[in-house]
Amino acid sequence: MSEQSALSVFEVPRDRGLGGFQRFRLPAAIAKGGSGRWVYVPPSLLAELGAYVDFDRAEVVEHARVGGRYAWPRPWVVEDPRVPVAVRRADGLEHRVGVAQMDIAQRRELLVDTTAGVEPAAFWLGERGLPLSVSAWKGMFRDANIRCRRAGLAVDCHPHALRHTFAVVTLEQLQRGHIDALVSMNPQQRTHYTRIFGDPLDWVRRRLGHRSVTATMVYLHALAELEMHTRMKLVPDEWEDVRVELQGDAGSDSAAQALR
Repeated sequence: MSEQSALSVFEVPRDRGLGGFQRFRLPAAIAKGGSGRWVYVPPSLLAELGAYVDFDRAEVVEHARVGGRYAWPRPWVVEDPRVPVAVRRADGLEHRVGVAQMDIAQRRELLVDTTAGVEPAAFWLGERGLPLSVSAWKGMFRDANIRCRRAGLAVDCHPHALRHTFAVVTLEQLQRGHIDALVSMNPQQRTHYTRIFGDPLDWVRRRLGHRSVTATMVYLHALAELEMHTRMKLVPDEWEDVRVELQGDAGSDSAAQALR
């Protein structure tokens, strides 16, 4: 959640004119473990992001301006939105730093000077037009879970569960495609294919920001459990477990031998 709360308007793509997936660079300064990486955004999500910026975000920003909520003491300011460089002037000194190099704490003090006035550089804003903190994100999930329980819905979700689901589903799909592609290839072709397209586990590692693939391997165990759970669901209820019968027979034989 720290990555989400630190995203700025300079990183998140909103241009739907190019079509297809868009990508943006998650800076190492805010990435988990300092692992900067590319993030891919599907077209459907681009439309949602654009609508959020044009309507929801714009509305809370306007209300916050009217309420004077952006009169921050000694903020960092991007004076030209076309050039993502922040400036802070204090005690007769001027400090400059690229937005991509700013850490999470600095970004919470970052404003952008637009033609309509200043506004936070943070992409995600709360109802008061202020940047959302990690605790605020967690609070939204907590409140949503409470509402679900009140409505009688057996739903309990948290940010890590979404991350876990993304990793497991993505890894399963990538491995399925990877195996299908490799099955008809000879060893040389397989080596060439892997060099070009990489390893599914490593691809997921990069998306999650893990430094080592060892941390990502936990999702292989999740895949194995999911596969077994799926297989058990396919077993009809009327089927009997032959292992129980075998154990029963073995127990009877042992008892008979003991009585002799």
